[in-house]
Amino acid sequence: MRTEFEVPPAASHPPAQADELADFSTNHRVLLLSAMSLAIGAVSALVAYALLWLIAAITNLAFYHRLSAAPAIPQGNHLGYWVVLVPVAGAIIIGLMARFGSEKIRGHGIPEALEAILLGRSRISPMVAILKPLSSAISIGTGGPFGAEGPIIMTGGAFGSIFAQQFHLSAAERKTLLVAGAAAGMSAVFATPVAAVLLAVELLLFEWKPRSFVPVAVASIIASVLRVPLLGAGPIFPVIAHAPVSGIELAIAAGIGILAGFGSGLLTMLVYAFEDLFQKLPLHWMWWPAIGAIFAGIGGIVDPRVLGVGYNTIHSLLRGELVGTVIIGLLVTKALVWSIALGSGTSGGVLAPLLIMGGALGALVGSWIPVGDIGLWALIGMAAMMGGTMRSPLTAMVFAIELTRDFNLFPALLVGSVAALAVTVLLMRRSILTEKLARRGHHVTREYSIDPFEFVRVRDVMDKEVPTIPATMKLSVLSDRIAAGDSGLNRRQGTLIMDEQNRLVGIITRGDIVRALRLSQSEEITVAEAGSTDLTVAFPDEPLQTALAKMLKRDVGRLPVVERNNRAKAVGYLGRAAILSARMKLHEEENVRQKGWASQHPLIKPNFT
Repeated sequence: MRTEFEVPPAASHPPAQADELADFSTNHRVLLLSAMSLAIGAVSALVAYALLWLIAAITNLAFYHRLSAAPAIPQGNHLGYWVVLVPVAGAIIIGLMARFGSEKIRGHGIPEALEAILLGRSRISPMVAILKPLSSAISIGTGGPFGAEGPIIMTGGAFGSIFAQQFHLSAAERKTLLVAGAAAGMSAVFATPVAAVLLAVELLLFEWKPRSFVPVAVASIIASVLRVPLLGAGPIFPVIAHAPVSGIELAIAAGIGILAGFGSGLLTMLVYAFEDLFQKLPLHWMWWPAIGAIFAGIGGIVDPRVLGVGYNTIHSLLRGELVGTVIIGLLVTKALVWSIALGSGTSGGVLAPLLIMGGALGALVGSWIPVGDIGLWALIGMAAMMGGTMRSPLTAMVFAIELTRDFNLFPALLVGSVAALAVTVLLMRRSILTEKLARRGHHVTREYSIDPFEFVRVRDVMDKEVPTIPATMKLSVLSDRIAAGDSGLNRRQGTLIMDEQNRLVGIITRGDIVRALRLSQSEEITVAEAGSTDLTVAFPDEPLQTALAKMLKRDVGRLPVVERNNRAKAVGYLGRAAILSARMKLHEEENVRQKGWASQHPLIKPNFT
């Protein structure tokens, strides 16, 4: 007799039922993960400090030939046209590190973090944790037109992953700690703990659960607290607060958001167009960053503001200090230099460049707007460009607020970010982040919804016409009835076995019949002897997801459905077809449109068909 099912002890069901019907699946392990996040947040803050220190040290050495870690920017150097060689030298070093160290240090960090989460079971190697910040510091410090946020997100995530790998954790728990490290790194660099948590929710976690949200928030907060003694308190781009926005200004913010949305699409297309061009070069990819760096150096001659991380440029835009042709030159030069350099596969982040280009676009448009001031429209352009390009509007809105503490602009920032998002989701199939994964053969969906298996109950989809046979029936008789085309038996793969008192005692499947007939030639074998009597069962009031988990755990395709208080009484039958019907219901809700009054009106009807 084969046994592949089991009935849990009766005493265990009431607690299980309570867990199944709870709002969240979070348990006490969230406390363990939160405790671990304390350490991850602290270390990520130190890593962020070390990265910014290293960028400053390399900038001083590369552009000013001095050994110092004092804050420095490429603008103001006296290298003249020789400045072109500085980014090239850095890019050659990065190419060598990528080829002989780890190819995963190429790129801007966030797609690599997504790939580790979705495909690598949240495992990142120590080699990446070391080489990624080092390569990014070299890239930015030698004038690469990038930000530090992508690398620190990847580095913080790498530490979170490495830390998690030292403990007995599931892949989902490792993901939580990886994202906790990533959020902590961003929080430490920008003093934006809330935006860092929102970025985790909108982009990295691929779920909304307290189990992951709480530890990520803990790490982000700890990193922001430690940032104060390490790097100073925020905001990092303080501005004079604006007055509450008017309805006209909200409408203008929507217009800037739409422009930023089209700009986001153009930037994304530029980056991957240049990446495609680099793919066609008859050179090893190790040399591509050096070629991209030549254009970065030339861009630095045209406008030195395009070199480096550009935080001072962002602040100048927010203060309205850049106007006229200067903004046009900055916008065009930064877009081209950044797209070429990023397409070459070097190491660096996208967030700070997006702020510069979005700010320049907003300031350019704002110079023609009679209301508000240039700094206002620059900030809205920054949030819109970030929200549209990364498709994370809530993150962009809160990020802009935390950078400036200009709380009166919340409505305008929301309008601009959402308008940009609406344009990009209609204009482009994928974002600048997910396009890279798609080119590697992986599809990532950014839409989250409740799984229908979670809110549909077994009773909603189970087959109430329970297929049963007596336990004393000979196997040969059952086989003959199936062969003769018995509709009640042929309609399902499994049949429930009942005793003389009509109590459930087992289940027999087509596979059981074939196996028993092959192993035994006896005409006397019964269905009870050939089937399974050690049952796993489903209950009518439990979520379909719970029943599906039982099936997956035991590798079976059907379950008897019994009363919770009397597991010998069968009330239904749950098979694969019933489970798929729940998915079909969701499909119908999304795609089947019902006619209403407006659709019948002769003047309106054509617009609905």
